[in-house]
Amino acid sequence: MSTVPRDVLDTFEALLESARGGGEPEPTAMTVATSTPEGRPSARTVLLKAWDERGFVFYTHLDSHKGSELQANAQAALLFLWKSLPQQIQVRIEGDVEVVDDAEADAYFASRPRGSQIGAWASRQSRTLPDRGTFERALAESEARFADAEVPRPPRWSGFRVVPRRIEFWYGMEFRLHERHVHERDAEGHWSQRMLYP
Repeated sequence: MSTVPRDVLDTFEALLESARGGGEPEPTAMTVATSTPEGRPSARTVLLKAWDERGFVFYTHLDSHKGSELQANAQAALLFLWKSLPQQIQVRIEGDVEVVDDAEADAYFASRPRGSQIGAWASRQSRTLPDRGTFERALAESEARFADAEVPRPPRWSGFRVVPRRIEFWYGMEFRLHERHVHERDAEGHWSQRMLYP
């Protein structure tokens, strides 16, 4: 099967809940690594907004730096680090990337706070900003534009789903004798599991 196995999702969800209960300041924060077609990498932290057997979703402007790279080279790596957990657990995910469908993006955008919705219209994400005042004027203009209406999703704002082909659960141990479990999907869509040396 090509979808993420239920036991792998169960492990991820249990660890995420432990991080939430363990005082992690932002448990859904994850590093997203992308690269250009030439292999020039970049990374930043975003928030995980959805996950299921299809993959892991975050949202951004399609013309942002990461959005542009993902459209040119549809592969990404995700990294969660939950330092509040006793074993300072990491989850590493690598896979192909697809844009979520319009209905999914619309539903998520509608759930955002109004201020975040307005900000998505005002921001030319990752483009050069002459000064803060320019952005604040764009915010005011967008607020006025939608003053008496719901804020629709901007046409170039959507989500990316990382469809995993590899998921690693990394458990920190004393003396760097870590425990590592890797789940991998082959070309036929079958998943296998193995352990790695620390």
